[in-house]
Amino acid sequence: MNETPTVLWSRPENERARTPLLVIFHGYGADEADLFSLAAQLPPDFTIASVRAPLVAGPGYAWFPLRNDLSYSVSAVTESAAAVELWLDAVGEQHTSVSLLGFSQGMCMATSLLRHRPADYAAVVGLSGFVVDAEDDPFFDDAAVAARKPEIFWGRDQADPVIPENVIEATNTWMHGHAKLTKVLYSGMYHGINAQEIAHVGEFLQYKVLNPS
Repeated sequence: MNETPTVLWSRPENERARTPLLVIFHGYGADEADLFSLAAQLPPDFTIASVRAPLVAGPGYAWFPLRNDLSYSVSAVTESAAAVELWLDAVGEQHTSVSLLGFSQGMCMATSLLRHRPADYAAVVGLSGFVVDAEDDPFFDDAAVAARKPEIFWGRDQADPVIPENVIEATNTWMHGHAKLTKVLYSGMYHGINAQEIAHVGEFLQYKVLNPS
C-alpha cells in the first residue's frame, strides 16, 4: 500500500476538520464500498473513511495473505498496518479523535493498529473477527495497551462458521486482559453484520467517543 490508499469519505475534504474520524477496514475479498453503507446508520458527528486493502484477493482485496486455515504471516500483518499508519498520520491530525472499525480480517487490522500505538485511538470496534497472535513481534506494544485499557466493542455470532474456536478463545483472553470490553453475541448473523449489531455499535461510539463519562 502506498501512503494514499483508495478511500471512500462520508464528507468532502473541506468539511472534515475538527470532526471525529472513524476509519473502516473491510473483510477479506471485499472492498472499500462493502461497509460504507454503515456510515448512514452511525452517529452523524463522525467523518467516515472506508479504506481499500492493498492486495488483490478474489473479487476484492485483502489486508494480508490468508491461507485456507486462516493462518498468516505476522510480518505481513505489521507491514500492512504500518502502511495504514503512515496514511493515518497524514489525515488524522485535523480530526478531534480517531476510532477504528474492522470486520473479519479488518478487525485484525484495527486491533493491530491499536496494539502498536494505543494512545492514538479513542475506541475500536471489531466485528466477526479476531486479534492476531503477535508472536512477540515488537510492533505490538501490548503492555501499553493493558496499561491504557482502551474501549473496544467486539460483536460476533457464536455460530460464525469462518473464525475457528481456538482463535476466538485467544481473542477473548486477549480482550479481557487488555481492554475495557463491550462484548455482544448475536444469533442468526453467522459471519456477517445485522441491524441490531450496528445499532449497538452506534450507541457504543456515541457514549464512548462522543459523550464519554
